Amino acid sequence: MKAAVLNQIPGELEIEEITIDKPARSEVLIRTVNAGLCHSDLHFMTGDWQMPPPLLMGHEAAGVVEAVGEDVSYVKPGDHVITCLSGFCGTCRYCTNGQLSLCPNKRKLQERSQPSLVNHEGTAVTPFTGLGAFAEQMLVHEHFVVKIREDMPLDKAALIGCGVTTGLGAVFRTAKVEPGSTVCVIGAGGIGMSAVQGARIAGAGKIIAVDLSDTKLEQAQALGATHVVNASEGDPVGAVQEITGGGVDYSFEAIGLKATAEQSFNMLAPGGTATVIGMIPINQNLEIPGYQLFLMEKKLQGSMMGSNQFRTDMPRFIDLYLDGRLKLDEMVSQHIHLEQVNEGYDAMKQGDTMRTIIDFE
Repeated sequence: MKAAVLNQIPGELEIEEITIDKPARSEVLIRTVNAGLCHSDLHFMTGDWQMPPPLLMGHEAAGVVEAVGEDVSYVKPGDHVITCLSGFCGTCRYCTNGQLSLCPNKRKLQERSQPSLVNHEGTAVTPFTGLGAFAEQMLVHEHFVVKIREDMPLDKAALIGCGVTTGLGAVFRTAKVEPGSTVCVIGAGGIGMSAVQGARIAGAGKIIAVDLSDTKLEQAQALGATHVVNASEGDPVGAVQEITGGGVDYSFEAIGLKATAEQSFNMLAPGGTATVIGMIPINQNLEIPGYQLFLMEKKLQGSMMGSNQFRTDMPRFIDLYLDGRLKLDEMVSQHIHLEQVNEGYDAMKQGDTMRTIIDFE
């Protein structure tokens, strides 16, 4: 099958033929229909984060089940599914507490007697995050998929596999935004736009979007932002404090930079909560004023994949979309073929896209 493989870090993806195994016990073979380009993959392509190559990249996808292994009872061939990197063992203290994204045993689910993917040289290829979505097929453990209704368009469903769930979940589950509260979202990409929509759906009063692109800020307003701030025109912290009269109740950092994570904290009102969604480079630390953190009761927290419970959350997000309350069509910047994946990431680097979708069919 055709696949986009990262053979060196840093580097670009290479389109090559690789062999995929049959499903073993508890595994599901999926025909990939659509996959979204997420910034998390780019972090590995540029070397900000590293794993040993070769890697079959991609983790935001939707498709149709083609075959199942022994003991699989959750899905059957023909079912429409979304994949999710929050694979869960179902027995650890995090899983039983509903914190699937923190499960420490997900890698054990991927262990098998022989590699699932092999390139033309006979070398094992690792599926990124246990998924490897930039390929015509995926072979994953059944605890990495959720079954969805068949009237949901799979290109929009793919977005829910990561970016949308991460942004909405950060609002609904991690921060638990309250109606009437003030919210700021830094970064108007796919995850940030999802957080903006989450704040709107949650009933926030003022929703401020911060970005460097006027085009993206206009899109943010169309998706629910009541105010926008172009960070290239001045201090975004001061602008947010002026709009709100002292700071926001909730802020969300959706880029993954030290500077913007610190800004998300500094723009809080006393008692406010900053949630960092972006992937801060692994060797960087944040500088946070101690007196604000402790004496002003401000909070700084992380959010891994929106603290999701994806088999519950994703079907609900689909219902929100089909009911017209969650806007996904507006988040798709372009559709491409697998061979254009590097061009898609070049556009992401330039800040020209919100979400790019690969069409396999």
